[in-house]
Amino acid sequence: MKKSILLVIIAILVVSVATAATVVFLFPYNPAKPPPAVSVNPTQEGMNQVASSNNQFAFELYSQLDRGNDNIFYSPYSIYSALAIVYEGANGKTADEIRSVFHFPDADVLRSNFAEIYNSINEGASDYTLRTGNALWVQKNYPLLKDYSSRVERYYGAKAANLDFAGETEKSRQTINSFIAAQTNNKIKELIAPGMLDPLTRLVITNAIYFKGTWKWQFDSSKTEEMDFRTLNGATVKAQMMFMKPEKTSFKYADTGKLQLLELPYKGDRLSMIIILPRDNLKEAEDSLTSGKLSQYEGMMKRTKINAIYLPKFKFNTAYTLNNYLQALGMRVPFTGDADFSGMTRAEKLMISLIVHKAFIEVNEEGTEAAAATGVIAEATSIRNEHTITFKADHPFIFIIKDNKTGSILFIGRVANPSS
Repeated sequence: MKKSILLVIIAILVVSVATAATVVFLFPYNPAKPPPAVSVNPTQEGMNQVASSNNQFAFELYSQLDRGNDNIFYSPYSIYSALAIVYEGANGKTADEIRSVFHFPDADVLRSNFAEIYNSINEGASDYTLRTGNALWVQKNYPLLKDYSSRVERYYGAKAANLDFAGETEKSRQTINSFIAAQTNNKIKELIAPGMLDPLTRLVITNAIYFKGTWKWQFDSSKTEEMDFRTLNGATVKAQMMFMKPEKTSFKYADTGKLQLLELPYKGDRLSMIIILPRDNLKEAEDSLTSGKLSQYEGMMKRTKINAIYLPKFKFNTAYTLNNYLQALGMRVPFTGDADFSGMTRAEKLMISLIVHKAFIEVNEEGTEAAAATGVIAEATSIRNEHTITFKADHPFIFIIKDNKTGSILFIGRVANPSS
């Protein structure tokens, strides 16, 4: 039996402006205009279930990452979205394990409410840029099951385009990379590296999400100064520390004694960055961080007058191979010859061989820009005086970029060293 490859790529980017890219005939749609999904009778309870499962996965993956002394950054929403499309084609124990790791609700809840969240992200706004889109890239003449391709287009907006992986492997790679580059304002130009595709490739699934947000209350760049930042290994590095003295507003804030919590909203209030700043023990904060703990923290945060806010500018890239982490969470069979993706095709037997995730983020006085890409390759067989509160992130902290409307965590990370 011939060996086939299924490749799932997710690209996430925060962009300054929407890209007016020319759509070539090989593209499934204009990369700047993702197609809508069909949401039938969504409910607030259902949307909460989908967001909750995404967030639970976000923290469970964080708990598995080899943290060391490095920065962390990834998009749980991206990985969740792509694997939902993979899940739609899985059966038996393969489906059971994927569902268990990602906590997908029942299909009738997942599909319509995922579609509603997807459409909500794509509704557009003048204050920020936030969009997401999915696509299927199929080997020409390869027989995907009609029910599968129709279902993922209907509920995930995943339109299909045909490529010739067998005869024009390099051209196919360049086509997909061009599409991703257009979606990400050229921040990710080589998402699929040479050698990642070959003549046995049958299907590539891509997902992209991009967001550009400016702070609701911006930092004054003239007040940014070089200051010391204590890293995880105890060393001190120089960081460009932004400063804000919020005289006309208050922020959602809490102090547990062991850590400070601060929410910085982006213009439009649709999204915000939640910063978790431990006083001493970052590992303790990380080990206890769950979706429930985040909800607890958010319940503690109250509008508070902050005397001064210090936050380092940072910009870094991350890269992960996720196989071992997902296997540790319980997703094992999909990586073996016993994998069952017969919900996608009956032509050949598929298995996942590699899942990779790369990400980029930059935080400055104006706001936030972030990008990420994921590839899944499968082949056959306390209380203080409000006037004296200072929030000074001059040592490692955790940050979360959250969609306040849907409750979904779009990005999560850790700044261990803002200068690296």
